[in-house]
Amino acid sequence: MNVLRTSVHLLPATRLPRHAIQRAYATTARPFVPPAQLRDLDNPGPRRGDRQGGDREPRQRVKPPPESPSFYTSRPVYYDQIIQLEKAIGQVRGSLKTLQLLPLPAFARASLPPLHPVWKTQDEMTLDFETKMTTTRYRKVTKLLSQLNEYNRIARTAGCTELADGIDSIVSMFESGKKDAFLARGKRKVVILDEFGRSYTVGRRKTSSARVWMIPVRQEKKESPKAVAVEEELNMEELFGVERAAEPETVKMEQVKVTTSTILVNNLPLNEYFSVPADRERATRPFKVAGVLGAYNVFAIVRGGGTTGQSDALLQGIAKGLVAHEPELTTMFRRAKLTRRDPRMVERKKTGLAKARKRYTWVKR
Repeated sequence: MNVLRTSVHLLPATRLPRHAIQRAYATTARPFVPPAQLRDLDNPGPRRGDRQGGDREPRQRVKPPPESPSFYTSRPVYYDQIIQLEKAIGQVRGSLKTLQLLPLPAFARASLPPLHPVWKTQDEMTLDFETKMTTTRYRKVTKLLSQLNEYNRIARTAGCTELADGIDSIVSMFESGKKDAFLARGKRKVVILDEFGRSYTVGRRKTSSARVWMIPVRQEKKESPKAVAVEEELNMEELFGVERAAEPETVKMEQVKVTTSTILVNNLPLNEYFSVPADRERATRPFKVAGVLGAYNVFAIVRGGGTTGQSDALLQGIAKGLVAHEPELTTMFRRAKLTRRDPRMVERKKTGLAKARKRYTWVKR
């Protein structure tokens, strides 16, 4: 190997390979020249020295300054919006201090009416800010917006409508278009009675659902024949001027009239559709809690599930209907959890188990 290596060095330069002659070093590499500079060298433009007889002055290219100081950052739109929000917060804070509304005592701040903003999501703000909104950036933006919203509460409560409207114009740009639908979640729709005084409600339990129509039982007031005879006798005595002897006062017991109502489930009476007494007791529980058993006629259509789920769904539908007819029962039924939808569902069966949690008997052999 040493002999071959020395023989290679003794060969003339003409017999050496080209890559051995033209060895490239880092110091001898040709620098990159942008095409725009080469274009300027080819077309240098007019020379002032040619006309005036003097030397040529170097031409200077004038670049317009960037519109924003954040131009040289990787996210100029994001930082511009942050700067604008911080400026708006500073101006609003100064205005509130001038009006002597800041700093606000803790008890006064706690008594302010709430404003529930719904900001845009991270994906929506990504399109607005033209950059990926990470969790940290999103929290920074929402923190500034929440501070503006707090100042909006103070200004609107104090009667500074112009300042509050100005804050609204800024905050509304970052609010979600689904704000109304988001705030309406969890609120029950008010049940409205129709022209016949009927209420329509829906109850659910597990996979069962019940549509319930309720209407109060009509109570016709009929005078008994005994009361009519007594009134005629009194009129005859007054006509002939006969004074009636004083009779000892007796306490009359008022008879409570128990009205009869009808509960039809899928066009069948309650006792025929639900053969198990526990299901019937569960369906009529709202009437017993409110003390109006027999005061309403009920027609229900139940679908899905078994008798337990259907009776629970009927219970919720009847409870909602009673609240529609008698709003004073709202608090009582809410505490008794009669109008609450039971979220429990049947647990699914697992592979290798007898049921959802029951296991097969372990056998050693």
